[in-house]
Amino acid sequence: MNPTLQAVLAAMASFFAVTVLFGVLMVICRTSSKRQRPNPPRSRVRTLDTRPKAVPTNKPEFSSITIGETTTFDSSLNPVSMGELLQATANFSPELIVGDGSFGLVYKAKLSSGVVVAVKKLDADAFQGFREFQAEMETVGKIHHRNIVKILGYCSTGSERILVYEYIERGSLDQWLYDTSCPSEDTDDVDVEHSVFRLPLSWVTRIKIISGIARGLAYMHNLDTPIIHRDIKASNVLLDANFEAHIADFGLARSIEGSHSHVSTQVAGTMGYMPPEYLGGATTATMMGDVYSFGVLMLEIVTGRRPSLPFPWEDGKEIRLMEWVNTMVAQKRYMEMVDGNILKDELKENEVIEVFRIAKMCATENGKTRPAIKEVAQMLDGVSPQK
Repeated sequence: MNPTLQAVLAAMASFFAVTVLFGVLMVICRTSSKRQRPNPPRSRVRTLDTRPKAVPTNKPEFSSITIGETTTFDSSLNPVSMGELLQATANFSPELIVGDGSFGLVYKAKLSSGVVVAVKKLDADAFQGFREFQAEMETVGKIHHRNIVKILGYCSTGSERILVYEYIERGSLDQWLYDTSCPSEDTDDVDVEHSVFRLPLSWVTRIKIISGIARGLAYMHNLDTPIIHRDIKASNVLLDANFEAHIADFGLARSIEGSHSHVSTQVAGTMGYMPPEYLGGATTATMMGDVYSFGVLMLEIVTGRRPSLPFPWEDGKEIRLMEWVNTMVAQKRYMEMVDGNILKDELKENEVIEVFRIAKMCATENGKTRPAIKEVAQMLDGVSPQK
């Protein structure tokens, strides 16, 4: 072979080999670089306008800040991780349980920031999935009213769903109606609800509580997208240090979309507080159902009798609260119905009669004749107990 041709072929072969080798080295370097440089962690940050449309624009604005699966609705509270909640509740210790609400237990917890909160650990079957849970929380997270317990945020990890609420010092109204004993309701010990020391609530305080519940419920019902609570009862009302009422437990609350207000939510509630139309086969909950439950709760507060339990009456006959009230009202025996723990010198008969009149208007069997809760709140403002 011609020596010149041999030299050309050798040069071409060498160039090809070097090119292939260089390409292989480039591929190896790029692969190594990708392995050494992991993708940065992704985090989701959402900002939502959480002002209820029914609230005047001069109210403070709150942001919904989501990081991973932790959300806060209060700008003053940092996102709370599941690890912090476990530490704050001593791994959800039974010793820290302060309530048993719909779909879960409630614990008292002190966060690392020093803020004391109520933490509700939802049962596994409380929601069908994360999207349903998230939608429900975004709804109740927008609620800001002095007579409604404020939800501060939530944490979701795997199947765990944890709600974080503001802590209301004196515990449930149910406890103050039925678990009373020693010191004054004016005690400076605002953590008194965890002891057995409670004085019976005065007439003035009971009317204050009733009015607060009415205002909170009226707020919910009069939002641009109204919310039905569906489980108004004594154990779902909490009392703060000043005995101001706060409606709690939105595990059953549902929003109503405009014209679909009668078909958007299912019946729910607690026996004794549920209106007759629910027990009679109605499949959808309404605002008038909340009004009925509120009327029953009014009667419970002023009589000190549970609506779900029969009690002995005249001739040893057992009777339930609603039947008893209807009978006593027909006989005009108003003062006899008032809780015996209330001092009689606190009472004015005209005030007592008016309170029973309003309660019976709410708890009437015919849902169409019940007043709107906003009207009820206004009527209660006209009741001025003797002080």
